[in-house]
Amino acid sequence: MRTKSLKKNKINVVTLGCSKNVYDSEVLMGQLRANNKEVVHEEEGNVVVINTCGFIANAKEESVNTILEYVQKKEAGAVDKVFVTGCLSERYKPDLEKEIPNVDEYFGTSDLPNLLKALGADYKHELLGERLTTTPKNYAYLKIAEGCDRPCSFCAIPLMRGKHKSTPIEALVTEAEKLAANGVKELILIAQDLTYYGLDLYKKRNLAELLRALVEVEGIEWIRLHYAFPTGFPMDVLEVMRNEPKICNYIDIPLQHISDSVLKSMRRGTTQAKTTKLLQDFREAVPGMTIRTTLIVGYPGETEADFETLKNWVKEMRFERLGCFTYSHEENTHAYTLEDDVPEEIKQQRANEIMEIQSQISWELNQEKIEETFRCIIDRKEGNYFVGRTEHDSPDVDNEVLIDATKYYVKVGEFVDVEITDASDFDLYGAPVTSK
Repeated sequence: MRTKSLKKNKINVVTLGCSKNVYDSEVLMGQLRANNKEVVHEEEGNVVVINTCGFIANAKEESVNTILEYVQKKEAGAVDKVFVTGCLSERYKPDLEKEIPNVDEYFGTSDLPNLLKALGADYKHELLGERLTTTPKNYAYLKIAEGCDRPCSFCAIPLMRGKHKSTPIEALVTEAEKLAANGVKELILIAQDLTYYGLDLYKKRNLAELLRALVEVEGIEWIRLHYAFPTGFPMDVLEVMRNEPKICNYIDIPLQHISDSVLKSMRRGTTQAKTTKLLQDFREAVPGMTIRTTLIVGYPGETEADFETLKNWVKEMRFERLGCFTYSHEENTHAYTLEDDVPEEIKQQRANEIMEIQSQISWELNQEKIEETFRCIIDRKEGNYFVGRTEHDSPDVDNEVLIDATKYYVKVGEFVDVEITDASDFDLYGAPVTSK
């Protein structure tokens, strides 16, 4: 029989899923550190907390596999305790407790005080904005709201995250100031739906006012917008983007589809004509703006004609950034009542076709950047390259600027002007511009 050691617990937080989960893990780690707990992120520890994703089939599978991996380590004596939190356990806690009983305890998305208690820590309310960031030192996520009130038929997020709840502007400014004091230069604003921000607190869409407050934070040089919703977009945001140099000319606005019949079934509250007009208004209001979107193919009832409409529209709109996902049939969503009638291989084929079109568009747009100079933030050094980004690129999902480290030196975490010398589908190559 294995005897427990008297050594101090080291808590390893493992994060799966999206940037919202990254943020939640950072808050958890900040609380643990404030309780004088030894905490690491995705390193060795004898106590493991897995922050899971439960969004679509692939993410759920990865979460379950990770739980099983650490349960096996526990059974082998390599770790002492395994706790599970996040979206998967919010959504499937009774099933998980039955199927994987060797986890010490499961917690939902709003169970932070109880999770801390299980880890021998107290929830400290005074820790407003205190986090242990896990991203490179120059950027951090700033979650401005939790939950979602949208009725999209395919999406399980409201089941896991609840109704939309905005964080007050004053609290977000305080958090931004603390991040800036720790060397963060770029804030990436995240929420399930940025465009809804403020409706619950201020009785109006208040994203523009939040942005005006955040640009005043000393040390923050870029502010980037992620996950806007097309219906009811507050157009005053574009005015702030155009007039405030700190607001990146960039927006991530998942559009999901463009066929009117699919949009109606998806309960998106918009049409092809309205969406196209919105994007035209974006580009007129902020010339040179980068629009990132994501699309879903293989939604129930998506016909070849619907898909052709989508393909042609992608060609016409020439998005600067685009990702494509295959539809995942999620229980307890409205779309789950529909027949998942597009075969998996057709879903994948359609996703590949969309990405081939986008690859060509991206290559053409990147060729136009050769000999241009961009202000870049340097995120890291990888192999023989320093890896940076322009204001038109978000970490992990967009293009990167590669600088040959065998020829040039740039400082990680700093801004540098880079002249683009070559370009591929999704990468730019460049040289730092030295002042004469």
